[in-house]
Amino acid sequence: MWQWLRRRRSAPEIPDALWAATLGRYPFLASRPPEDIAKLRSLAAEFVARKEFHGAGGLAITDEMALAIAAQAVLPVLHLGLAWYDDFVGIVVHPDEVLARRTQTDESGVVHDWDEVLAGEAMHRGPVMLNWHDVAHAGASAEIGFNVVIHEFVHKIDLRDGAADGCPPLPSREARTRWLQALEREYQRFREQVIVAERFGGEEPWLDPYGATSIDEFFAVACEAYFVNRERFGREFAELMALFDGFYLPGRNP
Repeated sequence: MWQWLRRRRSAPEIPDALWAATLGRYPFLASRPPEDIAKLRSLAAEFVARKEFHGAGGLAITDEMALAIAAQAVLPVLHLGLAWYDDFVGIVVHPDEVLARRTQTDESGVVHDWDEVLAGEAMHRGPVMLNWHDVAHAGASAEIGFNVVIHEFVHKIDLRDGAADGCPPLPSREARTRWLQALEREYQRFREQVIVAERFGGEEPWLDPYGATSIDEFFAVACEAYFVNRERFGREFAELMALFDGFYLPGRNP
């Protein structure tokens, strides 16, 4: 593993065949403008050189797997830079979803224990956990706006200021206020869609209903769709499209 990287440690360059296979596996990457694809390739190589990949549950990480993760992970920071990911090094990859034991003490002092199924997890100033099954099938799941890699790395962006609140660090208090107001409007609209679907048999929302659990999860779920199915996202969430373009595409006309 990493033979191509070791040969070019000072200026890593992804082999053509490896890069072509990655684009073929994930059409939402291949469909981007040529200049974006070139930048994506360069940034993905830097990402692989800087991060450490660890397989869990007997999973052996190959060059193909590491590059698949890297290419998707750098998509949100394509025009922002890798410095947004400089608070961690490790990426832990499980073969499939993980069952995690949770414990919480409520305000009355009562301890609650439960099991939670995780597709991935991002820790503040800590590693990112992913599952390879969802990563590998990200090309197909783009149709429903689902992408576990982008979801967890957007959480990393959200957590840059230490708060999981659905708002990345912005240049002013006014910008933060505008962001949260727009996101809150769409979040409440989405929550209502989910509630109507679950309780009254209404139409299922396009996005993953998990986004209705909190505003920071809604932000991550919405960003998944924004990056992997931009056309459908623009139809469903026009206000968020403009909001996200202003952040992820600074100084560019999308």
